[in-house]
Amino acid sequence: MRTVVVIGGGITGLSTAYYLHKNIHSNNLDVNIVLVEANDRLGGKLRTLHEGEFTMESGADSIVTRKTNVAPLIEELGLQDEVVYNATGTSFIYTEGKLKQIPKDAVFGIPLSIESLAKTELISAEGKVEALKDLYTPNDKFTKDDSVGDFLEAFFGKELVNKQISPVLSGVYSGNLDDLTIASTLPYLIDYKNEYGSIIKGLSANKSKFQGNGDKKFMSFKGGVSAIIDAMEEHLSDAEIIKGVHAERVEKLGAQYRVTLVNGRTLDADMVVLGTMHNTAQALLQDESLNEDFNQLINSSLISVYLGFDIPDSQLPADGTGFITANSDDVKCHACTWTSRKWEHTSEHQRLLVRLFYKSSGPHYEALIKLSEEELQQVALQDIQISLGINAQPISCDVTKWHNTMPNYHIRHHQIVESLERKMASHYPNVILAGCSYYGVGIPDCIANGERTADIIMEQISSNSM
Repeated sequence: MRTVVVIGGGITGLSTAYYLHKNIHSNNLDVNIVLVEANDRLGGKLRTLHEGEFTMESGADSIVTRKTNVAPLIEELGLQDEVVYNATGTSFIYTEGKLKQIPKDAVFGIPLSIESLAKTELISAEGKVEALKDLYTPNDKFTKDDSVGDFLEAFFGKELVNKQISPVLSGVYSGNLDDLTIASTLPYLIDYKNEYGSIIKGLSANKSKFQGNGDKKFMSFKGGVSAIIDAMEEHLSDAEIIKGVHAERVEKLGAQYRVTLVNGRTLDADMVVLGTMHNTAQALLQDESLNEDFNQLINSSLISVYLGFDIPDSQLPADGTGFITANSDDVKCHACTWTSRKWEHTSEHQRLLVRLFYKSSGPHYEALIKLSEEELQQVALQDIQISLGINAQPISCDVTKWHNTMPNYHIRHHQIVESLERKMASHYPNVILAGCSYYGVGIPDCIANGERTADIIMEQISSNSM
């Protein structure tokens, strides 16, 4: 019997085990799967909390619907009737002391039409005129390996990028746009520029890809995002799942590998999947030849604060889902989701539930990370009072610190990952790196990465190369 050990029970590792288990059963193969997770529960950053009438997520709160690979999985897991969608797609930027709407006809703040550019209240008339150079300026130097910030600024100018695009895009990808590549963020933009001669024209021609679901751009489940984690775990009937135990070391042992756990148990494996953060994979392998690459991968940090109030969410000052902060000295948070408005299932009686995000890219983070949960609650309450004019005291609060655990895809990320892949194939054949440190941070990307990893394992099994 062959054995595959998957280290890391987050969404990528769990997806790998799920798809591998499915393929093994459909092909009637004699393969043993062992999933090792350091925490006492699977899901990694995906965890749903229930407190009173409120439903809160410690990590990601939704799945992007335009990534179509998740739909078949939801059907396989029998979760179709549990799916819920965001109630509205309107978002704002808090700037100059007030909320200003991000145009609906935009993708990550990038206009989908000339009309969208003309109507935005975030940009001056001069900035709008400057952005029109996208229509007539050809791309004669940029490739997908270049900075997405430099690329956008070259065709839209500084004002549109700084005031409307950067706050949105930097929030999604947790980094400075100058340090992020086109390939790691929005690779289709350069394709549109080259094909249509204009980013705006390209987006407009492909509008259905981004707005095909109307306001239903995100999905979750009635019981929260953890529903997909629980359902996949239930389907791993024959796999051994080890929870609450750290893996300490992965060593080559002839044609196999030995995984040593912190409790002293050892697992001999034909293939190993390292579905952990890159720094954990680095510690497991303890190989100097890999350290130069591993050390160049970067993580950022995030503090999430939920506040639930005994007031109706109709007291919010606008009809939308929340705001992103830009160029603001009075509000410390980077973003605020109006959770009870965006997700009706999160508040049974539509009492106000909001979520605030504080990122390590901000000037206040180093001070904030040292604060207690009670002190962070007070910071969040002050931000709510200033930005939304709400002075109520919360009846529920949850604070989660994700310190140094949020991958940041800088300008050389893809080259570093390719280098690691070559070295791993040479030094550790049949040990596979997987997860958000390398191949995408959203839930759909992690699930797709898990499915690809399972396919690689099946190819190895079929070729009898182990």
